[in-house]
Amino acid sequence: MPSFKESEVGNVAKVKNVQPKIRKSRGDVFASWMFLVPTMIFLGITALLPLLYSLYLSFFDLKLNLPNAVPQFVGLGNYIKMFTDASLGISTWNTFLFAVVSVALEVVVGLVLAMALCSDKMWARIATSIFLIPMIMAPVAVGTLWRMMLDSTTGIINYFLSFVGVPSITWLSSTHTAMLAVILVNVWQLVPWVTIICAAGLKALPADCLEAACVDGATNGQIFRKIVLPMMSPILTVVIMLRFVDAFKVFDTVYVMTNGGPGTATEMLPNYIYKQGLRFFNAGYSASLAIVFVVVMTVITFGFLKLRDRLEAEV
Repeated sequence: MPSFKESEVGNVAKVKNVQPKIRKSRGDVFASWMFLVPTMIFLGITALLPLLYSLYLSFFDLKLNLPNAVPQFVGLGNYIKMFTDASLGISTWNTFLFAVVSVALEVVVGLVLAMALCSDKMWARIATSIFLIPMIMAPVAVGTLWRMMLDSTTGIINYFLSFVGVPSITWLSSTHTAMLAVILVNVWQLVPWVTIICAAGLKALPADCLEAACVDGATNGQIFRKIVLPMMSPILTVVIMLRFVDAFKVFDTVYVMTNGGPGTATEMLPNYIYKQGLRFFNAGYSASLAIVFVVVMTVITFGFLKLRDRLEAEV
């Protein structure tokens, strides 16, 4: 038979394993709903209703430029049209290329800068504040600023390059450099955001793990690969998710800088949807493109969230 002490220890262990169930009172539940209802009503009016109307409109053919135009029901015709739309394929590839390259550069550069700025000293705080300037600028202002700086004749970028013997580059009017210019501008603007999030994650890492690795003789590279990256992986997954989805819906900066040109070199999906609806007045086809775009982004987001949950469980 177990001794008194053994049985007592077993009972204590059972008590510790029991998780207390906290019940909210009716007043707390009511107060929670009172705070949520205004937000839900606002989102329903500004987001859900337009989305449902777009879904309804996607089954019709409607020309907005025709007076007294009556929507013609076409069923899945607008969705079937996407498979034969060559321009849609080009804009999809451009958006995918832009998102992958820009997000990869932002994460790598942002993580390096975060490790350099991961300090509570005054110089790090001042540098962090300066880094926030590109991020808080309006996208239209950023696009206008860089369009002037990248001008092939009067731009300051070509002016500085001329000092090292580089000839004038047509950054925004050449199919070879326009996408590169747009990507670099996006990286310049949003690297600070990635840096701030990664720096916060680095500061939250448990110091005892890093100290133990140093005592065991691990090098900086080993600490980064074996400890820092695995523990930062859930945060990096969220950062990549948010930036990837945001890069897919980029519109303002690209519209101001190139408007999708030259030709279709920088034609992004949001810009293509905009042109279909407000330039060619194909309201039904534009709505169907928007619905597919929202569904694809939702699926990608859920995939990233599942990956984050798995990484958090491993950590």
